[in-house]
Amino acid sequence: MSETLKIRLVYIVSALFIALNTFLIVHEYYWATLIPVGLMILFLYVFSLDKLLFLIVFCTPLAINFRDFDIGIGVSLPTEPLLFGVLLFFIIKIANKNVFSEKFLKHPITITILIYLAWMLITSITSEMPLVSFKFFISKLWYIIPFYFMGVLLFKKVSNIKLFDWLYIIPLLGVITYTIIHHASFGFEEVPGHWVMTPFYNDHTAYGAVLALFIPVFIGFIFNRQFSKSYRIISLLIVAVLILAIILSFCRAAWVSLVASLFVFIVIYLKIKFRWLFLLSVVFIGSFIIFQNEIIDNLEKNKQDSSASYIEHIKSISNISSDASNLERINRWQSAIRMFNERPFWGYGPGTYQFMYAPFQRSKEKTIISTNAGDRGNAHSEYIGPLAESGVFGMLSFLAIMIAVIITGIKVYKQAEKNEIKILSLSVLLGLISYFVHGIMNNFLDTDKASVPFWGFVAMIVAMDIFQKKKAENTEKQITDKP
Repeated sequence: MSETLKIRLVYIVSALFIALNTFLIVHEYYWATLIPVGLMILFLYVFSLDKLLFLIVFCTPLAINFRDFDIGIGVSLPTEPLLFGVLLFFIIKIANKNVFSEKFLKHPITITILIYLAWMLITSITSEMPLVSFKFFISKLWYIIPFYFMGVLLFKKVSNIKLFDWLYIIPLLGVITYTIIHHASFGFEEVPGHWVMTPFYNDHTAYGAVLALFIPVFIGFIFNRQFSKSYRIISLLIVAVLILAIILSFCRAAWVSLVASLFVFIVIYLKIKFRWLFLLSVVFIGSFIIFQNEIIDNLEKNKQDSSASYIEHIKSISNISSDASNLERINRWQSAIRMFNERPFWGYGPGTYQFMYAPFQRSKEKTIISTNAGDRGNAHSEYIGPLAESGVFGMLSFLAIMIAVIITGIKVYKQAEKNEIKILSLSVLLGLISYFVHGIMNNFLDTDKASVPFWGFVAMIVAMDIFQKKKAENTEKQITDKP
């Protein structure tokens, strides 16, 4: 085709599209304006899946969740439909070509994730609500496949790791600005601080969990001397904004998780031996068992509820006698444990907790915020929730992922030859540590907001382990394709 003919064809197609769009708009059919966007996205699916993944990362903090509680179906737009499309293209791709190396498939984190997904599939078959469980299982796939399995391919280039972080943080800064301005209109009071981030984040706990994930990463950018001075100053300003946002979130779990990350950093940096940590753990657990009655009595004497005063708010963390948030969390945990006792091996099915837990509540444990409708969250734990939904192996499989990630992250930090990889691996690991600790008290891995950065960070650890640490060899042959 000649150049002249190509140009004429472009003009003809453009004129036809403008004419069609004008006709449809005049008749109040506005959907045609989305055709160019749809064509662009289709192009990315076919020719540049990596750029589509980055587009999804950018959209995630701005995505809005639409949910129908009557039928138990929710969707986060625009990210989840895009993720589902990536999942389908991935299935087509691996059906035609095996893009992964044996080393990747035999990596401890990959194995634990495959076990986690396999058991979830099995317990979806045995579920009390199979349709709910299979929908939940598929949603897990559309988070894990793009951002772990394809993420490892993406993060072969270290520059893509940094790009991922910036593409998430830039729109998140927009959400933070919106949240702070919205919160200011209520005088920065504690109660409005729980919901002023809506519609972008459901509540302050999900918002706080994501903030805590990224704070260690951007602190790492500040201390990375590979970057320019201006780059590090901008990172410092971002850390200041993230810290301000997490303080104003009044999310106690996020505060605790950051303290835990700081503790882990001290342990790793000072090279404290595992045997001393083990001994400390034994002493701590033994002391709790010996003095448990006294400890519980003291906790029950704490009547400090959540408060706009930060000192009082911190004190309320250990209030298990009157703080409604803490008591409701305990109520959900107790219900989950009773569900586990009923079905300890198979569980009730992935994603079913919120529909099944009501009969397992006890009237004396209910709070002013308790509900039987299943519309106010789930088991509030990444560990106890799977225990109720997928039995003992459901919890153990997630714990296995956590242990594999921590061991691999520390190994990459110790073996990395480049200082940049040392800092990057440690900061990503500390971000994940914050989520593992936060996951004791809340669970958000069934949402795009937390799943996209969480599984992305896990993929970064594996990619650095395979491609960047000192002893990696013949890396170009270890994973041969790109998304």
